[in-house]
Amino acid sequence: MEMYIAPNNTRLASQYPSSSYLPEEDDTDDGSTLTIPYSYSVYFREDESIEWSKRWDLYFNNQEDSNVIHWLAIVNSFVICTLLTVIVVMVINRTYRQVHGKDGSGDDAKLLLKRRKPMSGTKSPRSREKAPAGLLQQEGEAERNDDFESDEEYIEDISGWKLLHGDVFRAPQYAAYLAPLIGSGMQLVFMATGLLILSCIGILNPSFRGGFVSVGMGLFIFAGVVSGYFSSRLYKTFGGTHWRSNTLMTALLFPGLLFTTIFILNLFVWAQASSTALPFGTLVGLIALMLLIQLPLVYMGSWYGFHQSQPYEHPTKTASAPRPIPEQAWYTQGIYPGLIAGFVPFAVVFIELLFVFRSLWQDKSGYYYVFGFLSIVSLVGIFTVVEVTIVATYIMLCQENHHWWWQSVFIGGGSSFWIFCYCVVFYYTKLKITGFVSALLFFSYSFLACCVYGLLTGTVGFLTAYAFVRRVYGAIKVD
Repeated sequence: MEMYIAPNNTRLASQYPSSSYLPEEDDTDDGSTLTIPYSYSVYFREDESIEWSKRWDLYFNNQEDSNVIHWLAIVNSFVICTLLTVIVVMVINRTYRQVHGKDGSGDDAKLLLKRRKPMSGTKSPRSREKAPAGLLQQEGEAERNDDFESDEEYIEDISGWKLLHGDVFRAPQYAAYLAPLIGSGMQLVFMATGLLILSCIGILNPSFRGGFVSVGMGLFIFAGVVSGYFSSRLYKTFGGTHWRSNTLMTALLFPGLLFTTIFILNLFVWAQASSTALPFGTLVGLIALMLLIQLPLVYMGSWYGFHQSQPYEHPTKTASAPRPIPEQAWYTQGIYPGLIAGFVPFAVVFIELLFVFRSLWQDKSGYYYVFGFLSIVSLVGIFTVVEVTIVATYIMLCQENHHWWWQSVFIGGGSSFWIFCYCVVFYYTKLKITGFVSALLFFSYSFLACCVYGLLTGTVGFLTAYAFVRRVYGAIKVD
């Protein structure tokens, strides 16, 4: 370090009038330097009062104060989930009464495809009260009118979702893409479940540097067997025959898009010469894991699911011609069902999301640690996704809309849209990030995380809707 102090001659004459020497002003640099060495020492003192399990509490500020907010988040989640549970019970009870009748005998569950015609007589009013017989009306005509009235009430009873028994299990459009996405979603479900369990029991902790990402990648790779099995069996249910193409798409579609996006973002980090950039060897290792380990595991699961397993059985047969869909309400068209239904799971988890964002972007530890609270909120959130999907699917079927396959995925993953909006709000209100590359990385990685979350919850929504539809239509009898 160099230091130069110039002489101050401006007030010397006035301050020291009796001085016999005053230095002359000289602006020339004689090249003189002064080196001042700086050094420091570190002393480590062991504190025996701190337990080993609480060694990271120094970095987790306001832990006691945040526990209250965590419990409030859990209470908020349970309140919303309880309200949804009441709605789901009402839906199931109404469906049961429509299928089995008021007395539960099951006689009303039999559907007649053709409306019976009255033998003779005029049409009676559509009223449950019997009209009084006139003087000129014969007894037989009154009985035939009563039969006609009961037929009309019976036709009204089978309207709505029961009319879709011949189309509800029709293979959806773009089924070749739906099956691989559901398979990749099962991988994510397996990975997320494993990470939460390992974090709750203490295996994954802040002292295990990089363990969360490494273990998550390992779980995702080895869950390729599960992905291939569910994807191929669903593909076989849709009537597909090219199971090898489905295997390649399952193994490469979602992981390939994810890796390509990360590689492109990593180029921007390389351009900034940042130490956080992934080394080239790490990227090559990820490609090797995907091609040499995950692809064979997906192939094994696909072979077993397609050749050794039967397709999922459907309780009703699919008609040869698709049934026309009547005009739908605006909230059952396009992306509106997913956006409306997705707001409810977001309301369950948004308080806990605030702690996750603060831990990742604001705290000096950069690590989220309260996995017990996160597990409870996650379970309640998944249960909320299940209930919302059941209600939304039932409303769609009552509107005589049998295109529920893709809609169930969008409804289950609809909360990811609101989470991304929450990321945008958090960026502009809480963070002070400057620079184009930094902002690009924040929004890009937030978008990738929301896509992963959306596919996970979308898979849960699809499995829920599939089980609900099979259960409901399995309870009716069709002639």
